[in-house]
Amino acid sequence: MALQSAGDLLKRAIELDTAMKYSESLVCYEEGIQVLIRLMREAKNDTEKKSFHSKVEQYLARAEEIKKIVKSSEQDSHQRVKCIQIKEGDTGFSYASVFGPCLDNNITDVTVQDPYIKAKHQVHNFVRFCELLVQECSKLQSVTLVTIQADFREQSQWLGELKESLKKRKISLDIQYSTSLHDREVRFSNGWIVKMGRGLDYFQRPKGQFTIGFSNYNLRPCLETTIETFHRLNTQFVQTKHDK
Repeated sequence: MALQSAGDLLKRAIELDTAMKYSESLVCYEEGIQVLIRLMREAKNDTEKKSFHSKVEQYLARAEEIKKIVKSSEQDSHQRVKCIQIKEGDTGFSYASVFGPCLDNNITDVTVQDPYIKAKHQVHNFVRFCELLVQECSKLQSVTLVTIQADFREQSQWLGELKESLKKRKISLDIQYSTSLHDREVRFSNGWIVKMGRGLDYFQRPKGQFTIGFSNYNLRPCLETTIETFHRLNTQFVQTKHDK
């Protein structure tokens, strides 16, 4: 039974390895190797032990190579600063398109700093963004919004409704008001940071409620803005780049 399990795991590891899905492959290699080591220790004769030992060494060698590939890939990813220049009237820049590359199931906390989550359409934008997080981040526990408090009570009512909706999904929404906030950025607990010239409100107002782009943000024309995405491991690089 254990031998079959090891065989299935290592067969899957090789398939993923061949497909260059190295992170997933490494998990299967490591689990399969652990089963082989257990079988080696439980082997009743030297011949069996040597056979298992040979297989363990073979798969361990490949697993170590893949670890280097994965580490190198992660470092390269963290060294890249992606800059999106959106021109007036451009389409194809929904929240899924812009933030999707940053999202994964390791994210537990997200912080949004945006002074303009006040008007009704801006709160709607924030709701759309939270919907994306709920859909793509299965371990999400909390969302923090830092914004400027409006001088009308509807803002707190709208955000309060969203807070209750997220609470039903066991996600907390912490709303913090600032009187001097200017920067617009989103920080994810997996290390990714997105800086946005216009914050979440970079879409043009739709021509009407029954026009293309009203519901699908990927089809809605945008306002001109710049969006930068980078990893916190590379924060020093970004600061140096901006100082030049």
